[in-house]
Order: sequence, then structure tokens, then C-alpha cells
Amino acid sequence: MANEDLTKLKIEKKTMHRSPRAYKRPLFWIALVVLLVVAVVLLRSGLGPRVEIETTMVSQIYPSQGFTLLNASGYVVAQRKAAVASKATGRLEWLGVEEGSRVRAGEVLARLENRDVAAAREQAAANLVTTKAGLEQARAELDDATLAFNRLKDLLAGGIVAKADFDSAEARYRRAVAGVAGARSGIRSAEAALKGAAVAVEYTLIRSPFDAVVLTKDADVGDIVTPLGAAANAKAAVVTIADMKSLQVEADVSEANLGKVKEGQPCEIQLDALPDVRFRGILHTVVPTADRSKATVMVKVRFLDPDSRILPEMSAKVAFLERPVAKTEQRPKTSVSQAAVWSRDGKQLVYLVKGDRVVETVVTTGERIGDQIEILSGVRAGDKVALKPLEKLKDGTKIKTAEK
Repeated sequence: MANEDLTKLKIEKKTMHRSPRAYKRPLFWIALVVLLVVAVVLLRSGLGPRVEIETTMVSQIYPSQGFTLLNASGYVVAQRKAAVASKATGRLEWLGVEEGSRVRAGEVLARLENRDVAAAREQAAANLVTTKAGLEQARAELDDATLAFNRLKDLLAGGIVAKADFDSAEARYRRAVAGVAGARSGIRSAEAALKGAAVAVEYTLIRSPFDAVVLTKDADVGDIVTPLGAAANAKAAVVTIADMKSLQVEADVSEANLGKVKEGQPCEIQLDALPDVRFRGILHTVVPTADRSKATVMVKVRFLDPDSRILPEMSAKVAFLERPVAKTEQRPKTSVSQAAVWSRDGKQLVYLVKGDRVVETVVTTGERIGDQIEILSGVRAGDKVALKPLEKLKDGTKIKTAEK
């Protein structure tokens, strides 16, 4: 009975045999699931395909760009400028200014050695005093001669004195009159000599011809200064000064665009040295001649608001405007290209570039400025946003730019 029971427990080999295909089907599904999981992980990790985009910058622009007719470039030039020198030749003894010094009209800037001409002036002054004293003597002589002449004239009429005595008195009187006239002429001559000596001393004092700022110092104490500068190592000028109130921008306008500008036209000036500042200007004059080599005409634009930061020879850009800039338009506004902004569900959106992805960002927009639109909030100047193709983007899309 025990053997029969053991025989029933025997397992037939037929029941354990399965085909190879039965083993492969589960492995296929497992591998497929693994591949799908890996694909999802790759997509979420950013290793999937990238969208190539064009980008643009959020920038600050001035409203005047919306009504600018023409742009030109040039330089700031002082219309009143002088290389100050002396009419006399001498050694520079004192220099009282340096670069950047502000001077007033008539102020002494430097002095040449002048002991010789100062002595000559003192001598001329002494001669004038002597001549004036001589005039007093001549007048006293004239008074005495006049009395004697009149007395003898009366005596001669009464036959009391001889004719010879009267003639001597008359001659003395005439000499006294001539002496007074000569003394007066001598005084005028002495006064002229004194003025000449004073002028010679004044020539050694180098004065500012107008209110100005010292641009360069061309000579130092000890240098020989001569108006012609012909001597070896001699200096023709001591300092160069400019009237900062006369600063204007000299710009070249193409002959083809000359019809877009006119005298009195409002302008806006930007200096390369101060890129974040705009200066109000007005077209002062159009120079009535053309440069045939460049086919341009020079125009001069005057600053309406003087500023101590404006210096001669600075590079400048001039925008010629349709109308004056209003006070509310003098401050820059944050803007971006209108093509970078799109609408969805009543909201204005941009795709802000963050590394190699884009972030969907809600923005508040303002007025249109040419092909730009004002951004009130959401992004800042300097941010980079996607320009196109916006229809292929969504929040978090992996992107690449043309420069990468």
C-alpha cells in the first residue's frame, strides 16, 4: 500500500515542459516597461530634445526713440577756446593754475620775470613827476613875466621907460608862455611813457580773456615763453582754456538727410561717457558748407541744460526729434520687443531664459514705443527672453540658442 501511494506522488516530466516563447513574453513586457520609465526619467531630467530659439534682451529705452527722425554722431567742442600766451618774451616766474582750474575774466594766470620793465615803469613815473614840477616853474615864470610886461607897457605909454626895456619884457613874457606850453607837452609825453611802461609790465602778466576752465597746462615755471615760439625749447602758450558755457556738439549729417533737420529743432544728446543720461538740446546752426569727401554737412547742437560732467572732445550721439521731450518722457522705461510678449487667458506672458530652460513669466505691459512695449513688472532690464518660436515653448522647455 505504501508503494502504491509513492507511485501516485511521482511527477510526470511531460507536465514540467514549457516552450521557449512562454519564457520570452514576460521578459519583453518587463523590458518595455523599463524603457518607458527610462524615457520618462530622461525627459524629466532634461536629456530630451531641445528647442532652438532666438532671444532678445529686456532693456531700458527712452520714449523719445518713438519720435526720433534722425540720428548722428559727433564730438563736444568748445566754441570759445584760447591758448593763452604773452605778447612779451620772458621766463615764466609764477603759474597760479592747473588743469581743471576755473578762472574769471581778467584773472592773472601766470607771470613772467618783469624786474626790468617794472624799473622802466618806475623811471617813467619819476619823469612824469619831474615834468609836472617843471610845469609849475614855467607857470610861475609866466606869472612874473606877465606882470612885468603889463607894467612896462603902461610906463611906455607914459614915456617913462625906454622902448628897449619894454621889448625885453615882452620877449620874456613870450618865452614864459612857450615854456608853459612846452611843460604841458612834456607832461603828456611823460604820461604816455608811463602808460607804455605800464603796458610792458602788463604784458608780463598773463590774464584770462574770459570766464573759463583750464584744459591743459602747456608751460612750467622756468620755461621761456615767447609769442612766436621760435626759440629752442620755448613755449608759445602757457595754458589752454575753454568757456564751458559755449560747449556744443558738432555732428555730421548726410546730405541726403539734410531735409530732416532745421535750426531750432529739438534734439536729445547722449554722451558715450554717460550712457545712462540724456541731455536736452536744440539745433543751433547748420554750417553753410558741405564736406565733399564725406558728402555730409556739419551741424551744431547746443546744450539746454549745462552740466559740469560735459567735457570738450567727448564722443556724442544726437537724436533729432519731431517734437520736444515732455517732462514725463525724460526718464527711461523698461521695454522688450512686442514679438516676445504673447497673451493667454487674458494674461501677458514672456518666456524668461534661465540657463538652458525657459520659465513662463507673467508681465504687466504699458504703452507701445515703436516696435517695443513697456514692461511695468515681471522682468527687469538685462533679462533675456525668448523671441521665437513661442508656439513650441512651454514652462520648463529645454532650449538652445543660436550662439550655443
